[in-house]
Amino acid sequence: MINTNDSNWMIYGANGYTGELIAREAVRLGLKPILAGRTQAKVQQLAQELGLEYKAFGLDDVTAVSEQLNGVKLIMHCAGPFSATSHSMMKACIKAGSHYLDITGEIAVFELAQSLTSEAQQANIVLCPGVGFDVIPTDCVAAALKEALPDATHLALGFDSKTGLSPGTAKTSTEGMADGGKIRKNGKITTVALAHHVRQIDFGDGKKSAMSVPWGDVSTAFHTTGIPNIEIFVPAPTSMIFGAKMLNCIRPIFKLKSVQNLMKSIIEKSVVGPDEELRAKLPTYVWGEARNQKGVIKTARIQTQNAYSLTVNGALTVVRYLLEHDVKGAAYTPAKLMGYSLVTQIEGSSDIVIS
Repeated sequence: MINTNDSNWMIYGANGYTGELIAREAVRLGLKPILAGRTQAKVQQLAQELGLEYKAFGLDDVTAVSEQLNGVKLIMHCAGPFSATSHSMMKACIKAGSHYLDITGEIAVFELAQSLTSEAQQANIVLCPGVGFDVIPTDCVAAALKEALPDATHLALGFDSKTGLSPGTAKTSTEGMADGGKIRKNGKITTVALAHHVRQIDFGDGKKSAMSVPWGDVSTAFHTTGIPNIEIFVPAPTSMIFGAKMLNCIRPIFKLKSVQNLMKSIIEKSVVGPDEELRAKLPTYVWGEARNQKGVIKTARIQTQNAYSLTVNGALTVVRYLLEHDVKGAAYTPAKLMGYSLVTQIEGSSDIVIS
């Protein structure tokens, strides 16, 4: 059992949708994180309600941020889009000697962490982005498939989740549209058309049309398994697949900063994350398929909680692990950090079934 008085850790972005969920569940578990974010009024209000300490600071100056992290063992970073916030926070954590966790699904952030692994080793801290959904369940499925088929050359992963998007995730998705599709080909991350690969997949709830998406596992699954060819899929009706393909024609427009700002402004005003009742009704089905040169195929499936509940419980599972254990400093993926059994330790998860 953690002595909460000794657990000096921080949730940054605690006033965001997912950050607040993590903060509330942490308190329910008897943990006492410091809450932090850019906007003092919002952070202060939540901290006072939960009986926690708080800080308010921006992320523009790495040295200033590192001073705010002085003496803090671990940062649970929840302020997205992480493409804009992760670099300064990772650098500040390295400078302050604080472990870094976040809940991103962004390829660029995972690659950034890997590029900083030598600095993390020197500082003896853990850099482990993606300790939520996605990538905990898919990363664990990837690791389990690698064990089942050690000579796999191709890996496909995917999930079927009906949970709606939070504002932060929706904003990240608008950035992803501008960058096009991503796959791992012969060990390299490669840009392809949106929805470049369409196939039928049974994620665990019956066969459905699915399209490839530029999801974080294109990065993490490679660092976890070493498998050189990786694609990620989600279910998509014909209309969505058609829309994604049409977006390829106008994708350069989405790169314009004015268009990105307009879309994010609309999201800020109109998107609300799913409530507790809705989250409780919506499980997630996770699937993976590994194939070797001989054509041998292994398939894995697992059912988990909805995406946001898994993020909350997964993030806190990793937080508690790092507070309780000494871990060698480096950049990690979730499955590299805690093994593929990590997902099965999280409430609401079935076992990984491989056939």
